[in-house]
Amino acid sequence: MALRQLPPITPGLEETLYPGTDSLPSGPLAMHLTLEFGGGLELLLENSTKVHKVEVPLKDGEGKVPMKGLLSWVKANLIKERPEMFVKGDSVRPGVLVLINDCDWELCGGLDAELVEKDVVVFISTLHGG
Repeated sequence: MALRQLPPITPGLEETLYPGTDSLPSGPLAMHLTLEFGGGLELLLENSTKVHKVEVPLKDGEGKVPMKGLLSWVKANLIKERPEMFVKGDSVRPGVLVLINDCDWELCGGLDAELVEKDVVVFISTLHGG
């Protein structure tokens, strides 16, 4: 089977796709992260899946995603029910342990911690009903 040759990009198309630029963006458009949910938090997600390999969109060509931005993305894209059990305001709910690459997120900067490509973020609820 022969491969089909694609036509070259039409001159000026970059301006249509990315106004105000002379070329296509040079950096990545999304960051690959692994997110893990435990202690019951996985029940808030579709299919109760504990491990999620995700692509989080980058803003304005930045190479990092702040934790505050990730929490907002998780709430909008992964949490399917009872988001108040996961987030409170801009942060996680008290009683949710957050680890970035096996390190307490408070030691990494909390909401201001910046994630990089292939980081692993773990969310574990320490609260259990009784």
